[in-house]
Amino acid sequence: MHAQQGNQSSHHLRGAIFSLKRLPPVERFVRLGEGRIGVVTSIALLIILTSCSVGPKYRTPTAPVSPAFKETAGWKQAQPQDDVLREKWWELFSDPQLNTVEEQVNVSNQTIAVAEAEFRAARAAIGVARSGLFPALNVGASAVTSRTSTSPNRASYVLPMQLSYEADVWGRIRRSIEAQVASAQASAADIETARLSIHSELALDYFELRGLDEQQRLFEATVAAFDQALQLTTNRYNQGVVSGVDVAQAQTQLDTARAESMDLGVARAQFEHAIATLTGKPPVELTISSGSLANEPPAIPIGLPSDLLERRPDIASDERRVAVANAQIGEARAAFFPTITLSASGGLQSSRIGSLLSWPGRFWSIGPSLAQTVFDAGRRRAITEEAQAIYDSTVAAYRQNVLTAFQDVEDNLAALRILSEESAQQDIAVQSAQRSLDLANNRYRGGVASYLEVITAQSALLVNQRTAIGIRVRRMAASVLLVKALGGGWNTSELPSSGTLVQHKR
Repeated sequence: MHAQQGNQSSHHLRGAIFSLKRLPPVERFVRLGEGRIGVVTSIALLIILTSCSVGPKYRTPTAPVSPAFKETAGWKQAQPQDDVLREKWWELFSDPQLNTVEEQVNVSNQTIAVAEAEFRAARAAIGVARSGLFPALNVGASAVTSRTSTSPNRASYVLPMQLSYEADVWGRIRRSIEAQVASAQASAADIETARLSIHSELALDYFELRGLDEQQRLFEATVAAFDQALQLTTNRYNQGVVSGVDVAQAQTQLDTARAESMDLGVARAQFEHAIATLTGKPPVELTISSGSLANEPPAIPIGLPSDLLERRPDIASDERRVAVANAQIGEARAAFFPTITLSASGGLQSSRIGSLLSWPGRFWSIGPSLAQTVFDAGRRRAITEEAQAIYDSTVAAYRQNVLTAFQDVEDNLAALRILSEESAQQDIAVQSAQRSLDLANNRYRGGVASYLEVITAQSALLVNQRTAIGIRVRRMAASVLLVKALGGGWNTSELPSSGTLVQHKR
């Protein structure tokens, strides 16, 4: 008999579910709980029907991607056959002192610390959104004394409890969780963007410093050469061969070179201080000894243009923010549908505190409720349109960032190609300037040229030598910027998964 009743109840439940699923969404809940289904069946049906989720399904937006980079023709790939950058990309430059300072960035840099704190906040926001999937239980206590003109003082002591649960019928809460998860992933990508930016900035400052070291050595050699020229001119003056004008010109040339050499120290100190700040240290705690600058930048693996979509953390961050905006459209659309709330309340009540905990003083109530906004002067529609516009904006920003990423790569590939040719030509110019100075010195010793000719040749050689060093610095900088444009060895697979973020224990 009991088994037959159970089978009938199950049959009624399945039939009710089937018939409700064939109805429009709102009418489902108008009929929910009617007839013989009852409160318990209504709750079961609500849980079953919470699989509905309004709003557009997310798809990664398309972006313009070329099959190959314009500037890679004849590009020399890294050896051995590495087709991707390594995480510690600065090791490509084979500079132990650069490696040392780069390793300190992740430990102490405060910009990265800010980005990591923002990620933790975004991860915690997932827990806030996810709490909406569970019932809320409130417990309180009250003691009230009242009196009217016709009755004496009356006391009322109450220990109430209230349990409420919003059934996520239309997926509003799930869309909120989806948005917060995507936001946390975007924040995680922001950390990598900050790291890449700081590491790149440090490398740029380091190579500028090394360029100044090269110039300092150049000026030391130049000052020594100018000092020898002054001695030669002084001797010729003492012999009555030349006038004091030549001596004064040689002295001026020497003093000017010494002043310019000393001025290099200002810029070097500033770069050293900047590197200290990037590593999270006060300048007093970091001293970088003088070193040399490589003549050639390392070969850098380029890969395919389509790889940029997975290797650039800033592009990954923009893509995740598109996902956030898409989920927020679903949240906005869910406001057009009724809110289904299951609530239960109960507790103990008595006029005497001594009998408050007695069983006869209990009270309780339970039941579902439905609320639907029927007029809001277009507020929900405007919110939905706003969410759609924000989505369109994030898609456009994503696509623009992809285009900018391709430009960054092409710019620095072109810079490396052209600067390589310029460096070779500048080396020829330096050799020509050196020959010109040698000829001028010989002509001056032979008495067939004035010292002004020597000064002109000396100045030309110094300018060309400084230019050659500047080109070497620019080539190293272009290499660093190319690595940055390629994403610095990062990949989207390193982003935390949604499951990891949702299950995170605070």
